[in-house]
Amino acid sequence: MFDTLYAQIGAAAGVLVVTFALLKGDEPERVGAGAYALGSLAALLVQNDGRLVGPQWGLMAVETVMLAAYAALAWKSRRSWPIWASALQSVIVMSHVLTTADVRPPIAAFYAVVNLTAYAILLALALGVVRAWRDRRALGPALEPDRLRRNRFAIPPMP
Repeated sequence: MFDTLYAQIGAAAGVLVVTFALLKGDEPERVGAGAYALGSLAALLVQNDGRLVGPQWGLMAVETVMLAAYAALAWKSRRSWPIWASALQSVIVMSHVLTTADVRPPIAAFYAVVNLTAYAILLALALGVVRAWRDRRALGPALEPDRLRRNRFAIPPMP
């Protein structure tokens, strides 16, 4: 999987965005980053690089579970990025359906669609994290975690 520079750059971008989301994002961003990371690892385990014709059933199942995860996140969250991630993930699932329906798209087009939409999902996640982080910083100390608020004052206030 990591035999080309393109794959290595994609993996590095994925690790950076997932790490950023886990460190600076709110709960929806952390859930989305965890889903992306688990889905990427599962896709690495089930994909068959040597098979260039026909559907890859394991990979299609992983992508469908990812679509369900993003759709559930879009349903429960008030953010806009999970809607974009769900829409882009549905493009990936539909490209799998095309190969299942034996429409015979060129395999290069199939991989281009899957890879470009994966980058777009990472972009949507990164923009969601930046927005959540910026909103949290704009509201100030009211939304800081208790552990940070407690450590701000060295001397406890007198009653």
